[in-house]
Amino acid sequence: MMQDVWTQLGPTIAAIMFIWTMYQNYFPHELRGHIRKYTDKLVSYFYPYMHIIFYELETEGWFERSKAYVTIERYLSKNSSTQAKRLKANAAKNGQSLVLTMDDHEEITDEYKGKKVWWISSQKPANRQTISLYREDEKRYFKLKFHKKNRDLITNSYLKYVLDEGKAISVKERQRKLYTNNKGDGGGYRYRGGRMWSGVVFEHPSTFDTLAMDPKKKQEIIDDLETFSKSKDYYAKIGKAWKRGFLLYGPPGTGKSSMIAAMANLLKYDIYDLELTSVKDNTELRKLLIDTTGKSIIVIEDIDCSLDLTGQREKNKKKKEDKDKNEEDAVKEKMKKGGEEKEKQSEVTLSGLLNFIDGLWSAIGGERLIIFTTNYVEKLDPALIRRGRMDKHIVLSYCCFESFKVLAHNYLDVVEPHVHFPEIRRLLEENNTTPADIAENLMPKSSKENADTCLERLIKALEIAKEEAKLKAEEEERAKAAEKDREEKKKVKNADGVNEKDNGVKENGDVISKG
Repeated sequence: MMQDVWTQLGPTIAAIMFIWTMYQNYFPHELRGHIRKYTDKLVSYFYPYMHIIFYELETEGWFERSKAYVTIERYLSKNSSTQAKRLKANAAKNGQSLVLTMDDHEEITDEYKGKKVWWISSQKPANRQTISLYREDEKRYFKLKFHKKNRDLITNSYLKYVLDEGKAISVKERQRKLYTNNKGDGGGYRYRGGRMWSGVVFEHPSTFDTLAMDPKKKQEIIDDLETFSKSKDYYAKIGKAWKRGFLLYGPPGTGKSSMIAAMANLLKYDIYDLELTSVKDNTELRKLLIDTTGKSIIVIEDIDCSLDLTGQREKNKKKKEDKDKNEEDAVKEKMKKGGEEKEKQSEVTLSGLLNFIDGLWSAIGGERLIIFTTNYVEKLDPALIRRGRMDKHIVLSYCCFESFKVLAHNYLDVVEPHVHFPEIRRLLEENNTTPADIAENLMPKSSKENADTCLERLIKALEIAKEEAKLKAEEEERAKAAEKDREEKKKVKNADGVNEKDNGVKENGDVISKG
C-alpha cells in the first residue's frame, strides 16, 4: 500500500517542480503580482493570522541589540518560566542578574483584553554561500502572531503595553548605582568606558520608615514623590520638563544624606553625586547632564560651599599673571619647592548652573530629581532656590519628641509609653540636639546593655548638654557685657580727648586775641 502511494507521489512532485520552474522563467512579472494577490487572499481565508517580526540585532549602529527586542525579552521573561519547556539565560546589563527567556523555536501564549496572541522565539538559518557574519537572516527574532481582526488593538494598544511593561520590569529588577563625576588631569575629564561618571552599586539601607522625622511631614514628602513619579502625562500637558527640585537645609547631623537615600530607595532611582568643584566650566556641566539617565537623582551637597556662585568672581591681577606662565616654568618651580601644582579653579558660573537646573538642557531625559543640600540657606542666591528651580524646601531641624520615638523604635524596639519618655520629652524641648547625637546615645555599646541602659545614658547626655549650653550662654553674656564695657570706656576716652583738644584751641585763641 505504501509503495503505491510513493509511486504515485513521485510523478506529482516532479510535475509541481516543472510547473514552478516554467512559472519562474517564463511567466511575466506583471501577472505574477495579480496571481500573488489572489493567492494571498486564498491563504488568508484558511489562515487568518498576521505576524510581526522583532529582530534581535539592529541593522545600523554596529549591529547592537535592538532596544525593542530587549524590552520584549524582559516582558516575556515573566511567562517563559511557567510556559516554555526550554529556557535560556542571558546576563542583564549590570552583569549581576540573569534574564530567563524561552529558547529558540519555543512558543508561549499571552492574553490582552480578552484577545489571545502567540509569541514565538526563532532564528533564521545562516546562508552558507555568504561570508558575512551579520546578515539579517542570521538574526534571532521574536514573532508575534495574532488574528487579523485584532490588528488595530494589537498595533495601537497591545505593543505599547508590552514595551511599557518591559521597561518597568527592567527598572524594577536593575541594580541601582551611585555615580560620581570623573575628574581628569588639569581639571578636565577622563572618559572611563565612554562615560563621564563612575558608579558603584547603591546599597544604602535608609528608608522613610527609618528616618527620624515627624510622621505627618514624612507622609507629605512621600505623597509628593509618588505623585511626581506618575505625572509624566501631566507635565507634558502643562508644558514643563519632567523634573522636580528639592532643597534640603538644616544644621549638620539632621539627616539630609539619609533623606536622599530614602528618596532613591522609594522611587528606585539611581543617584548622581555631582562635585561642582571638579567641573571645568559650563560646557562640561552640560555634558555631565547629557550623560545622566532618566529615573535618577542629581545631588549637589553643601551647595553653599561648592563654588562662589555670585556670578561675578573677582580676579587678582597677580594670580592672573601666575596662570599665564608657561608650563616649563611651572614645572621648574614645582621641582624647586617640592609642592604640588595648583589645580585650575572651576569656571562654572551662576547662570550656567541655573541653565543646568531650569534651562533647555534640563529637559533631556526626563523623570529626574535635582536636590541641593546646605547648612546655611541664607548664603544662597535667591535666584538659585526660587520655586520652579527648587520646588520644595524641606527643613531638617533638631530632634523633636516624635523623631525620637522613631529612633527609639529603630534602635531599641521601644515604643510609647515608657517610663523614661516624659523626662526625655522635657529635655528635648530644652535642648537643640541633632538626630545623629540622639542615635549615638541610643546605640548599645555592648551586648550587656539593654533599652533602659541606653535611655538612661541619653537622659544623662541631654542633661550634660543642657548644662553646657547654659554655661556657654552665660559665657557669651559675659563676653557681650565685657565688649559693651570696652565700647563705653572707648567712647568716654574719645570724648575726653576731644574736650582737651577743644580747651587747648580756646586757650590758644585767647592768647592770639590778647596779642
